[in-house]
Amino acid sequence: MNESVYNLDNQNSNLSSKITVALERISEAYRVLLWEKAKEFKLSPIQIQILVFVNSHKSKYCTVSYLADEYNITKATISDSVKSLLSKGLIEKLTNENDTRSYIISLSDSGKKIITELNNYSMELSNPLNDLSIEKQESLWGSLSEIISKLYNSNIISMQRMCFSCKYYKQVPEGHYCGLLEKELKTIDIRLDCPEHDRK
Repeated sequence: MNESVYNLDNQNSNLSSKITVALERISEAYRVLLWEKAKEFKLSPIQIQILVFVNSHKSKYCTVSYLADEYNITKATISDSVKSLLSKGLIEKLTNENDTRSYIISLSDSGKKIITELNNYSMELSNPLNDLSIEKQESLWGSLSEIISKLYNSNIISMQRMCFSCKYYKQVPEGHYCGLLEKELKTIDIRLDCPEHDRK
């Protein structure tokens, strides 16, 4: 028997296969929205992702090496995108005092002017989620965070700043615990991108 999730007999009789294909459809929607924004601003999708990332993260994360890890692509690809953004005047290169071989990427004044519009490209995905009850959102987040953790443990994806990869995180009988906050965490408290994250 063909056990592929794309085999319709298998897909229609196997819930995990249906969910896998559903996640792919959501991923496609994300890509479509990103491409639409890219065409509007004459930028590539990765250039938009770089601008959005730099705007919302500490400067120590805004290096070519870190961005390559973040998006699972080569340093050369990130470097090319950074060069293009520099030529468009949307970012600036700052001296990295901790590593003289690299530099920190920062938004220029022009980059700051368009960042609000760029940040909104995923709003169409947020709207259906906001229509779900809090209970359904909590259940969905619990399932998704568990899937992300398992994909990370299988070395399929990076999990840069999620609770599960942080030295302050502990699994406890009651569920989750943060040593930095010194408190138990509910599933909804688990962060995908924590500003205080410190890798194990």
